[in-house]
Amino acid sequence: MQHLRTGLPARFAVATAAAFFFQAAPVQAATSILFIGNSFTYGALATAQDYIPGSVTDLRGTGIGGVPAIFKKLTVEAGLDYDVSLETQPGSNLDYHYDNQLALIDKPWDKVVMHGQSNLDFNAPNDPTKISTYTGLLGAVFKAQNPNVEISLTATWARADLTYANASSPWYGEPISAMAYDLQAGYEVAKANNPTVVDHINPVGLAWNRAMEIGIADPNPYDGVTPGQINLWAPENYHASNAGYYLHALVVFGMETGIDPRTLGGTEQAAFDLGLSASEAYALQVVAFDTISAVPEASTWLMMLMGGGLIGWLYRRKTAAEAA
Repeated sequence: MQHLRTGLPARFAVATAAAFFFQAAPVQAATSILFIGNSFTYGALATAQDYIPGSVTDLRGTGIGGVPAIFKKLTVEAGLDYDVSLETQPGSNLDYHYDNQLALIDKPWDKVVMHGQSNLDFNAPNDPTKISTYTGLLGAVFKAQNPNVEISLTATWARADLTYANASSPWYGEPISAMAYDLQAGYEVAKANNPTVVDHINPVGLAWNRAMEIGIADPNPYDGVTPGQINLWAPENYHASNAGYYLHALVVFGMETGIDPRTLGGTEQAAFDLGLSASEAYALQVVAFDTISAVPEASTWLMMLMGGGLIGWLYRRKTAAEAA
């Protein structure tokens, strides 16, 4: 992806006058980006929710900063010009935004980043049908306004409460990584069903998995957080902590701008503002970079879905239905 920057003055020689003059190159417009989501976007239960709200446009007028404002701060530090907006609703899936907020979001955006409910569908856990359907409907709206808009879906993280504490959850008793893998697979289904709409998936949940696998983050907050490790969850083990939202923003930053998150450095301002140490910030930047670099291609995910991944998904749905 190419980044829009302000051009430098260009000097042209005028041979007949043996003189020079300066002509300013046209100033490029800021890249407009819209974040659509719920409490996982706006930073609920963490101070991230109130992070520099004046730096972004909250289309609902609620004065939220959240992940979009962290993203904005990272782009400023990287020397990029992004005009960031958000439209969020607690507990919402993509159908809510299509059915209720089109008047706010039906505009010619350059980029749109969106995600649905934390388990894909509260009424049908681990079922990507609704997200897939409304990805297509929303995508058609945005493409009508700007045929070149880049639309991405954000696959969110595994909920510790659904893994360790909720016996009715399809992920109860499974490894903490299982839910994030299923969410990624669900969003890959939505992407495969809407190939002309979705540009890419932001693998936030896979980044959380990686942080736990390599020992940077604690995988089970219910047995206490290991000293020296980060707790990515909020106290109710559902939403994210400031560190979790920071990792969320880093992955989206890397995917949307094409810039290596490690170039931000441990002393960058957003991490400091959110209470992260330089070593924690850089460790999460490395996790974001490694995840982005290693995420499988869409074709690989589809092969997994047609094989064991799909079998596991169907089995979990069957088990959950039988339990209910």
